[in-house]
Amino acid sequence: MASAASAPLFERVAGIRAIAESGRFKAWFLDQFGVLHDGKKPYPGAILALQKLAGNGAKMVIISNSSRRSSVTIEKLQSLGFDTSCFLGTITSGELTHQHLLKRDDPWFAALGRKCIHITWGNRGAISLEGLGLQVVDNVDDAEFILAHGTEALSSPSGDPLPKSLEELEQVLMLGLEKQLPMVVANPDYVTVEARDLRVMPGTLAAKYESLGGEVKWMGKPDKVFK
Repeated sequence: MASAASAPLFERVAGIRAIAESGRFKAWFLDQFGVLHDGKKPYPGAILALQKLAGNGAKMVIISNSSRRSSVTIEKLQSLGFDTSCFLGTITSGELTHQHLLKRDDPWFAALGRKCIHITWGNRGAISLEGLGLQVVDNVDDAEFILAHGTEALSSPSGDPLPKSLEELEQVLMLGLEKQLPMVVANPDYVTVEARDLRVMPGTLAAKYESLGGEVKWMGKPDKVFK
């Protein structure tokens, strides 16, 4: 018999059925984009698989680098046909970002100002900052930090998204570097799957900002903020 020290670190399985039926694991952490759905529709068999997992007593939690709040993620899954009663809850990088900006009990967030340049979504739906006490500005000279939820637009002070290309957003980041503005990235992924395409995500902008010397707070897995 192999000792615990020599036991393999990984176990190869043909599928998740054997694991689910064994009852070895009570908690299941699931990603969503590229795992359960492609942003437009569920993957074949995904809905039924989750129902069977729940039937075997699996307690499932969605963990996602979505820049949207947890409640929006649940609504999205429901609209795609998933039975959301299968999930104990949802944790998103967007929710964590919202809570940190709201509570400011972390020293780094406590030191942030209230005026921000907000990089958001346009066609995919802008992200609301309601309740956070932030003032969105359209001039980098007036900003105290950069908040990145998306890669399609800049929020105007009125809240309406102003569509911008990636090149235009990178120009905004260059101005932010000159002012040494800290950046909060609410979705650290570089790309995400959407139908058959890959879409650029905020992590791409954040990585460039950091590589040029900018200070970035990464909100999402695999950072310790998700632990």
